Amino acid sequence: MTMNNKALAEYLVSAETEKREVTRITAEHPELTVEDAYVIQEQLVGMKLEQGYRIVGPKMGLTSRAKMKQMNVEEPIYGYIFDYMVEDSGRISMSDLIHPKVEAEIAFIMGKDLEGPGVTGAQALAATDYVIPALEIIDSRYENFQFTLPDVIADNASSSRVIFGSAMRRPGELELDLVGVTLSINGQLKDLGAGAAVVGHPAHSVAMLANMLARKGLKIKKGDIILTGGITGAVMLSTGDYVTAKWDGLGEIGFTVSE
Repeated sequence: MTMNNKALAEYLVSAETEKREVTRITAEHPELTVEDAYVIQEQLVGMKLEQGYRIVGPKMGLTSRAKMKQMNVEEPIYGYIFDYMVEDSGRISMSDLIHPKVEAEIAFIMGKDLEGPGVTGAQALAATDYVIPALEIIDSRYENFQFTLPDVIADNASSSRVIFGSAMRRPGELELDLVGVTLSINGQLKDLGAGAAVVGHPAHSVAMLANMLARKGLKIKKGDIILTGGITGAVMLSTGDYVTAKWDGLGEIGFTVSE
């Protein structure tokens, strides 16, 4: 059965728009490779750009050693955050999503272009203007959040919503691998971690992204805001939840989950 990449991208875009879970692509197309999946993702991104949405920046997923091992991968994956995903009202609405989870991250605001291959963490830090705290709400379009690696790549790495904090620090002001983060829901600690959970250092995540994009002839652009990957695990959200996260040196973000 031949794969129509555009039709598969449309399938995922409509699942997101209609807020309904769908069967993973590999159930029908077990031959789907990671390369195929990025082609579908490119189609999906193109459709969103045609709809008038703007890319805020790329994001990295599967950046913890545990997740990489679980998915049996050697490197993280990437997707894109669009302007409509950025939530600044202090709440997210359950009716906009399927089965959202939240994780705490550090985002990098790029001060210059960064082009691979061979980019190092030190070069990534040097190209960064500021780091800010971020809560990413991931929401797979697949039934029960079940997928293989190509499925999740095609689905724009489960990108859904993001809430940025207002604290901005120069990258040199903090030892980012040592920044501790706690994630609580309704006052109960759900998870905690340090920046080192992200491939040893969040700047390594940015360097890896630049090197992965280079294979496609792409680069990280000045002004991009990059989500470097979850410092905490992803925690399921329910209507009525109040989520708070605290970062060493980067303050706190809170939001509520409405119906």
